[in-house]
Amino acid sequence: MQSPNSILITGASSGIGEALALAYAVRGRQLWLTGRDSARLDAVADAARAKGARVTAATLDVLDRQALADWIIAADNGVPIDLAIANAGISGGTGGGDAATSGETEEQARRILAVNIEGVLNTLHPLIPRMVARKRGQLALMSSLAAFRGMPGAPAYCASKAAVRSYGEGLRGELMGKGVQVNVICPGFVRSRMTAVNSFPMPFLMDADKAARIVVAGLAANRARIAFPWPTYAVSWLLGVLPPGLTDALLAQAPRKV
Repeated sequence: MQSPNSILITGASSGIGEALALAYAVRGRQLWLTGRDSARLDAVADAARAKGARVTAATLDVLDRQALADWIIAADNGVPIDLAIANAGISGGTGGGDAATSGETEEQARRILAVNIEGVLNTLHPLIPRMVARKRGQLALMSSLAAFRGMPGAPAYCASKAAVRSYGEGLRGELMGKGVQVNVICPGFVRSRMTAVNSFPMPFLMDADKAARIVVAGLAANRARIAFPWPTYAVSWLLGVLPPGLTDALLAQAPRKV
């Protein structure tokens, strides 16, 4: 999949999704873009078309399993999808709730887990049997460096991204040898609407277009895990392997998303 011809990206109306859509927009390439904000999604689609890409955009909620599946299957029938990037997701600050007084509310936690996990499943599973039948295709799952350790203030977000990472890594082994590549993307802090609500310092904060370039290169190389930037990755990995008894007190002082 060095140069996929037909690419699906969910959550393409802002952040990394928008940057990926523009990074992949070249003359003659077909992009299938979804998002929940029609105005922003249309702007991204127009910018991609200006770069020469053919773009079909649809305002869809990734939790609407049937509507999303119908749209994806219709797209795949039109121009078979080579690469699907399950990018749509929310965090505490973009999913509602009152973290300032009670941490993640039950409603907030359920919404985050549903969007970030079920949304990935709803995106990938309409395509898996088709890609296996063609013995060709690539599936990319957007996880996070937050997947390596549950963090106070964002337990549902961390849990959702840990589930996505583990599922993607297992799925990679499951589909290995069937012609379908699977990759897990674990970015650190990237400038987006999701991080714009953070009032705390974000080390190694990266522009979305730079993050997109790293992801595009990693997918072209079929890297199993595309984790960046490396200093944040190293710290996240270390926090994940150290005994919780050694890190709980430290992380209890970490700033919260509100």
